[in-house]
Amino acid sequence: MRRLLAATQQALAAPPRNPRMAVVIGRLLAIAFLLCFGTGFYSHFLQEPEPWMRFSTVPAQLYQVTQGIHITAGIACFPLILGKLYTIYPQLFQTPPVKGPLHLLERASIALFVGASLVQITIGLLNTYQWYPWNFGFRQVHWALSFVVIGSLAIHIAVKLPMIARFWTRNSEGTRELRGEPVGGTGETPTEKIPDAAGTPVGGVTGRVFRWIDGSPAAEPAVSRRGFVTAVGVSTATVVALTAGQSFAALSPFNIFAPRVKGTGPAGLPVNRTAKAAQVLDTAVAPDWSLTIANGSRTISMSRAELLALPQTTVDLPISCVEGWSQMATWKGVRLRDLLDRVGADTSNGLKLTSLEKKGGYRVTQMGPEYAFDASTLVALEVNGETLDIDHGYPARMIAPGRPGVLQTKWLSSLEVEA
Repeated sequence: MRRLLAATQQALAAPPRNPRMAVVIGRLLAIAFLLCFGTGFYSHFLQEPEPWMRFSTVPAQLYQVTQGIHITAGIACFPLILGKLYTIYPQLFQTPPVKGPLHLLERASIALFVGASLVQITIGLLNTYQWYPWNFGFRQVHWALSFVVIGSLAIHIAVKLPMIARFWTRNSEGTRELRGEPVGGTGETPTEKIPDAAGTPVGGVTGRVFRWIDGSPAAEPAVSRRGFVTAVGVSTATVVALTAGQSFAALSPFNIFAPRVKGTGPAGLPVNRTAKAAQVLDTAVAPDWSLTIANGSRTISMSRAELLALPQTTVDLPISCVEGWSQMATWKGVRLRDLLDRVGADTSNGLKLTSLEKKGGYRVTQMGPEYAFDASTLVALEVNGETLDIDHGYPARMIAPGRPGVLQTKWLSSLEVEA
């Protein structure tokens, strides 16, 4: 078995498969995952804030940027993690498989990291398409897995830190040894060096694919390494460029793979959740609809006509959804703080917003006072110069700066001031 593993490792050796390349790809992957974790952390607490938390309402596009980065970095993880696996693939066949407790921790951490990462980015991608072929709650699992990914990544980095430091730069000692340059010190070769030239050819489809990627013969290893880096870089740039257009206007002409396209839908604005899906086709157009605003015993109800009779304010605010797509729109309606003044709400009070939706995790949401009393927060009645379409929240919806789209409650039913 040991002879078979050793032969397999040698057969899989190729110029790009060395510690230096693993470090280069690994740090790019770590940056992508840290961006995902940081922006995901922010998104999570926007949706489920602790009582003491307050968030910035400026710039109004803040969530548009952070969630766009979150989705884009997550998509970039696909080619990066595949590239990383390609560079370390022969190490799966090292002998002996486990050399001691530290080596076991190393192998366990990377196995956990790779497994959790592939699940995490895959379900995240499927979420952007709102396709859920599983029986668990996406938000809860995605949140929990983020800590598994970052935790296992931290353990792996800690265990591999000496090797990472040895190959961190082009002129570090380990990298120079790989190039065959003389270095000072003991002259020992790096313990995890992978042979720089291919050994016995691997047969089958896998062998053909690897030989095609590796490309150049052993006599020209630098060409193959450059080709590998170029392939990873081009792949990453391509998947980002062809999907980030749903989040960033500059890339919208190249938006081929992302599920939402700017400028489509009623009033030129995409729709995420339709009135039919929310089961409000009848209640939203009922002639007796009214918006109830309550603060303890003080309660008022206003029809759409009464809301339209109040002073109207126009603001430019984006719809920025957790699935990554976003678009700026022009909204017109009544300032929320003007309505709250009518029931004597204090500027330290938050709100509970209730939709006409019959069910759903966002039928009832909370809004902190920083949003409720911001001058840009509206009970919107129009968008882009048109009456709200029913799929955009007719008869009235909430729009506030810097909030996820799922919290920009459509088909408003009531606003309740919380103590």
